[in-house]
Parts: sequence; C-alpha cells; structure tokens
Amino acid sequence: MKRVIMIGRVSCGKTTLCQRLVGDPLEYKKTQTVEIIGQAIDTPGEYAENRRLMRGLTVTAVDADLIVFLQSCVDGECSFSPGQASMFGAPAVGVVTKTDLAPDEASKARARELLELAGVQKVFLVSSVTGEGIVEFAEFLQTEQASAGQNG
Repeated sequence: MKRVIMIGRVSCGKTTLCQRLVGDPLEYKKTQTVEIIGQAIDTPGEYAENRRLMRGLTVTAVDADLIVFLQSCVDGECSFSPGQASMFGAPAVGVVTKTDLAPDEASKARARELLELAGVQKVFLVSSVTGEGIVEFAEFLQTEQASAGQNG
C-alpha cells in the first residue's frame, strides 16, 4: 500500500479510517500529533483548520505518495481552499466520510463537490463503521502501489 497522508478537519474520520484500513478495533482517539498507522500518516485536524499550521502538513506530506483529503458529509464546514491539492507534490484523492450518518444524498454530493473543488483526482464515499466503500478505497491504494512499483 502507498504511504498516504490523511488531511481533514477535527473529527472528520481520519483516525477511524486508518484504523479500519489496518484492521484495528475502531476506538475514538483524539490525534494530538502526527502519527503513523500502518502506511498512513494521520494528522491532527487542527493542521487543516489553522492556516498557520498548514506548513506542518506540507512538510509532512513530503514523505507521502498520495494525499488524501477527507470531508465528513455531516460537517457543514470545509477547511480546503479551491485548488488546494496543487500545493502538494503528490497526487490527491478525496474521501467523503461518515456516509452512514448522512441525513440525505445531497449532503454526500455536497461533500464530494467540496473535495473536487479542492482539486482531488478521484473521490471515494466511505463509512468506517459499516464498511461501505472501504474495500474499493483499499483496492485503489493497493492498485496505486502496484503501478507505482512498476513505474519506479
């Protein structure tokens, strides 16, 4: 699997998605500092929410093969600027999280639009709790790793 960096607001589901991808029990844990979970770099949500801390993300992302922007479909706020994915040296994909809690399809569509506006190349809809979309996302990460290995 590629080394990925998870970027998104506080409580958008970064740590839970990382736990799900590696098969760990889903346990709420507030991420206080950058952590490695499997092949994922899990970042505190404050880094995405506070522009002064954005430098920490750009420096940490240097070690990532793939940037993953996460947007909860139950969060009305977005921390990503239009075209923000272009500030990183690796390709970016988006993940709409908490789809099991979505009040309607429009909230999922809105989260997808926000990620696309940020400049991601592809968007996945997932629920780390129910498992919706997890297999597709994990397979994408595996496929991307295989193609990266062939190219490098």
